[in-house]
Amino acid sequence: MASDPYSLLGVSRTATEADIKKAYRKLAKELHPDRNKDNPKAAEKFSQVTSAYDLLSDKDKRARFDRGEIDGDGNPAAPFGFGGASGGPQGGFRPDFGGEQAGDFSDLFEGLFGGRARGGAGGFSGGFGRRPQPKGANVAYRLTVPFADAATLEPQRITLADGKTIDLKLPAGVESGTQMRLSGKGQPGPGGNGDAIVTIEIQPHRFFTRDGDDIRLDLPVSLSEAVLGASVRVPTADGAVMLTVPKGSSSGKTLRLKGKGFHKKGGGRGDQLVTLMVDLPVDDDALVEFVQGWKDKDRNPRGNLGV
Repeated sequence: MASDPYSLLGVSRTATEADIKKAYRKLAKELHPDRNKDNPKAAEKFSQVTSAYDLLSDKDKRARFDRGEIDGDGNPAAPFGFGGASGGPQGGFRPDFGGEQAGDFSDLFEGLFGGRARGGAGGFSGGFGRRPQPKGANVAYRLTVPFADAATLEPQRITLADGKTIDLKLPAGVESGTQMRLSGKGQPGPGGNGDAIVTIEIQPHRFFTRDGDDIRLDLPVSLSEAVLGASVRVPTADGAVMLTVPKGSSSGKTLRLKGKGFHKKGGGRGDQLVTLMVDLPVDDDALVEFVQGWKDKDRNPRGNLGV
């Protein structure tokens, strides 16, 4: 014998459309198969209350049921009160068995389970897929990094909008404009947190300049160091090191310190290119006297330029 749809939904025969819908929403939320994967009886009950709602939400079917023309499964009622036609329920939603769906439950399930059912305007297509919920908004940050820290990939501490601080590990090949994504560190949302997008800005240095993965430095040396040669201290991004200045070095001579540049994306590091700049003292009488008596004053160092 077919079940009474009013009893299945727990409403009276005088219930309004709003009462019926409210009752179904409550039961569907409790009995939905996604929430009762280990309870087959809940899935069966869910199918029954869905069929009941299908019948009672249809004004014509409800009226025919109230007049006794059809039973609770929507089958024509047999005369003289005998059982209905065989063949089982007609119409209604059959989530687990792929049956025909007669009602459009998309608006109802959108409110219940966070997204319209798959299968178009006709409602569900046998599954319970739901549209992914949107994540929260991304949050943009700009982080200024000291030149030497960028070259050596020194971790940078950053304070997020929620007040929390993290130590950010810089990537090899970092440069101004590099963006780093911090997953889940953005604004909260129904589908999870958005991301934090950190844009790196490398500070200019007062005597270092960048040349690709290399670092350039103009290094002042004295006349005696250039003429006689010397071992001098040279600053690098990693700290000072000793550099040998060859005898007879002229201004513009470039020396190379291997592995003292920026970290490369493919591994390894660039170099530091040190250009010597002979620094002459001002108003040094002894130097003036020496040069005046020096025979090299008649040599033309620009001869190869044609002047």
